[in-house]
Amino acid sequence: MTDQPAFVLVRPQMGENIGAAARAMWNFGLDRMRMVEPRDGWPNPRAVALASGAGRLLDQAGIFADTAAAVADCDYVYATTARTRGLTKPVVTPEQAMQEARGMIAQGRRVAVLFGPERAGLENEDIVRANAIITVPVNPEFFSLNLAQCVLLTAYEWRRGTPGIIPERIEMAGAEPASALEVEKLAEHYETRLDEAGFFFPETKAPGMKRTLRNLWSRMPLTRADVQVFHGLLRQLTRGRGDGR
Repeated sequence: MTDQPAFVLVRPQMGENIGAAARAMWNFGLDRMRMVEPRDGWPNPRAVALASGAGRLLDQAGIFADTAAAVADCDYVYATTARTRGLTKPVVTPEQAMQEARGMIAQGRRVAVLFGPERAGLENEDIVRANAIITVPVNPEFFSLNLAQCVLLTAYEWRRGTPGIIPERIEMAGAEPASALEVEKLAEHYETRLDEAGFFFPETKAPGMKRTLRNLWSRMPLTRADVQVFHGLLRQLTRGRGDGR
């Protein structure tokens, strides 16, 4: 577990929730699952059914007799809880926790996250073994999260912080991007027609208005097809005026 945190399900009650938690973990590239005293025993066919394609996490999951044993090899432990426990510990969001975990793991430290049973969550005897608490900023009038939901939120934040995993991108759907020259010609076409229509008024503001319009075109991720559509749109709007270019 040197490259990712271990997710520890403490006394999970329902096989379905264990399977859903495994699925949530694998959705975001995490496969280090540990369990402490599953209520209905192990293995559990209902967990396998809900895990869908993430069954191998269940096959490889570590089973422990108590929380102390489950985190014995860890250097830093987070406990997930939404309730005030009267314990003095740092409280962080899933995002903050996973950022911290990434830094610790990069230094070779072992990190674990504890998730409590469905009915009441972690007990204080579990939480005292943690270095910090993770709390999700949910509705204070309804703060109960399903086990799999809590796992998914934390796993998502881990994945989101992975460099290059979620780059800003626009799917071009096989279309060819417009060249700088094509965008330039499109900008000139609109500028000319707008100028003829008296759009750039008053004259003192015309240069700034033209720069704003040029910046708009350069900021848009246009395809060659998009450029042709915009040319055609303007020609149709100005049909019968001037030379109709």
